[in-house]
Amino acid sequence: MSVDNRRTARKAVSGDSAPREIRRRPKNRRAQIAAASAAAFGALGYHGVSMEDIASGLGISSAALYRHYPSKYALFREELLRVGRAMTESVELPEAAGRGMAADGVGGVGERWTSERRLRQVLDALIAVTIENRPTVTLVRWEGRYLEPEDLTVLTDQQLAVVGAIGVQLAALRPELAEDELRVLRAALLSVITSIADHHASLPAKSLARLLNSACWSIVPAELPALEADAELPVAAEIPDSFKHELLLRKAVELFHDRGYPNVSVEEIATAAGLSAASAVYRFYRGKSDLLAAAFRRAADRVSGAIGPAVAAAADAEEALTTLIEQYIEGSFSERALTFVYYTEFQHVPSDERTVLRNIQRLSVEEWARLLRDVRPELSPAEARFLIHAAFALVVDLGRNFSAEPIASPARVRLLMQMVLFGRPARS
Repeated sequence: MSVDNRRTARKAVSGDSAPREIRRRPKNRRAQIAAASAAAFGALGYHGVSMEDIASGLGISSAALYRHYPSKYALFREELLRVGRAMTESVELPEAAGRGMAADGVGGVGERWTSERRLRQVLDALIAVTIENRPTVTLVRWEGRYLEPEDLTVLTDQQLAVVGAIGVQLAALRPELAEDELRVLRAALLSVITSIADHHASLPAKSLARLLNSACWSIVPAELPALEADAELPVAAEIPDSFKHELLLRKAVELFHDRGYPNVSVEEIATAAGLSAASAVYRFYRGKSDLLAAAFRRAADRVSGAIGPAVAAAADAEEALTTLIEQYIEGSFSERALTFVYYTEFQHVPSDERTVLRNIQRLSVEEWARLLRDVRPELSPAEARFLIHAAFALVVDLGRNFSAEPIASPARVRLLMQMVLFGRPARS
């Protein structure tokens, strides 16, 4: 009998309790914390998560969590900048590609890297990193504005490096592109790839990578329509000051868009709508979250309500989807602030209303996906859903990236949605 066994036996005979199991901290504890925090922040937003929530999800104490990170912000910051750095590093070409030589012998040692191969390398690597870090990419897309200014500058520079690398390779492949066309197309490529962070649909990683690759290469050759100098963008209808119910919705959404839901008070909404006191808001809405829910419900109903009439009036599924694309763009462009807020502040809607909104959105996506599969029967239901979400992301991303410029016009966004969904322009 070994010494350890004899000691254990003596304790058992003498009535002592059995020796305690020694629990060692896992070597990958920081990685576990990062994954858990990304999932929590992605689901509830930065302001909706506490250190206690993250610790509880990991089955550890708050004190144990604080041994690794001094604050919630430190954890949030590290995770965002880690993934931002990973995305930036992914789009760096290997040294051999810069010399025009093959790095891995594919196609023969010494073979030149074509412009197409370089762009494929950049897109494939970025797709892989995005899939691997999907929960945190959600934070990069929608929660980065809660970083402190210095950290936000770092994240912004990282994202500019990513889109810049895409642009360099796209310009080499398509040197005929004007600067405005190049900017729109490179932003569209990044939007399609990162759109997987906006929803919870699932596909095996390899299948998802193939689908995103195919969607990107549908965009690469797109011939964008020329900009029309006198084209007018859709705008929301003016609301008379006397219509306080509607005016409150509009002003609340504008404030949420500009400053973030947690940073806006009921008093500020009342002032923006021309009301004398915050108490006046409660004559129309139960509170700030009720305002948000009402605005979201209207947006969701607009999308879902358009499906039936479009299908009824169309000769086939492609015509119906083409009409829905047109209407989606018109509604989104006229309510750009609401479109953005829907993505960034959804977690602040009361839970019961979130359930209703998710059901409306899910059914709308299913109907669009069903129509898309009629046009492209080779797609699985899951693949069709991913493409629908990618097309929706194009609208919000191009809108927020170029809100002060006309280069992402409705006509251009319409074509890009068609390229992602159909793999080609819609029939005339």
